[in-house]
Amino acid sequence: MKQRIEALRISLAASSLDAALITSKENIRYYSGFTSSDGIFLVTLKNTYLVTDFRYMIQAKAQTKGLCEVVEAGFSDQLDRIRGFLAADGCKRAAFEDGVMTVGEFHAYQAMPVEWVAFGDAISLPRLHKSKEEIENLQAAQRIADKSFLEWLGRISAGMTELEATAELNYVCAKNGSEAPSFDPIIAGGPNGAMPHAVPGERKLQKGDLVVADFGCMVNGYHSDMTRTFAIGNVDEQSKEIYQIVQTAQQMALDALTNGVSGKALDAVARDYIAAKGYGAQFGHGLGHGFGLQIHEPPRASFTSIDTLTSGMTITVEPGIYLDGKCGVRIEDCCVVTDDGYLNFVGLTKELITI
Repeated sequence: MKQRIEALRISLAASSLDAALITSKENIRYYSGFTSSDGIFLVTLKNTYLVTDFRYMIQAKAQTKGLCEVVEAGFSDQLDRIRGFLAADGCKRAAFEDGVMTVGEFHAYQAMPVEWVAFGDAISLPRLHKSKEEIENLQAAQRIADKSFLEWLGRISAGMTELEATAELNYVCAKNGSEAPSFDPIIAGGPNGAMPHAVPGERKLQKGDLVVADFGCMVNGYHSDMTRTFAIGNVDEQSKEIYQIVQTAQQMALDALTNGVSGKALDAVARDYIAAKGYGAQFGHGLGHGFGLQIHEPPRASFTSIDTLTSGMTITVEPGIYLDGKCGVRIEDCCVVTDDGYLNFVGLTKELITI
């Protein structure tokens, strides 16, 4: 954590800034180790402060391990404490996370005698390349997901609703060690699978369905993300056809995932293949996204991406085909780019599983 803060100070000084106000829970955790969202983290060129209320003082002191001054203040007093620290350290220009602060919050800070400078991207930038410890957390989260998915398949069957199947999945993941779901799981059977971000409902899983299962697990705040599509009983020939197309497209994209590839070029590998098979209009989302302390982080792999994927960046690879009124297929792995290619965190088969 000390190294991260010192690197942030170098970035601040290079931009003629005296302090950084960190308010997003992910960046507070990244820079301080504090895991509650109820806190304000202030890094000046001289000192470091974590302001929180009575409920979190013991936790904050334990998690920050002497890294910063932990200050108790009720919600109504927290801004006054920040104002005082900025004045005491002689801060005239301060960075803030423009992507997470509300207009109302910003107006309150604007009343302070400080020039506020939008600096959110620069504050989050170090998270783009994952450390060895971060990669270990991501791998651990995906190992839980791998184990849980196979166990879950043995617990579900035709006749269960999507909501019931989702409840089973959440239970199995928690039992196997996930601290929380990475996001609300997507369990979508039959025609509901044609909605890439379907919300599980009362529809019952049926024989002949393709079922899209998109979920993730968490370890130490780090998110995994995977999708598998499986069959309940026998499925028709078109369903088998589009499954094979997506499986091939995903492997082609993985084969092209190398240090230095652009997000746009990687997306094109899968997109062009799917289009050549006649389903280009049925693949309407990007190929993938980064993941870490958030389930969606930079970089992006899409037809509009301007990112270049380099060693240490995470990326999902998740092409899909979605047929309105019939079914959907998506296959997703979560990976980290390495010096000589990539490491795939997902260990599960991508052959069509039938239950």
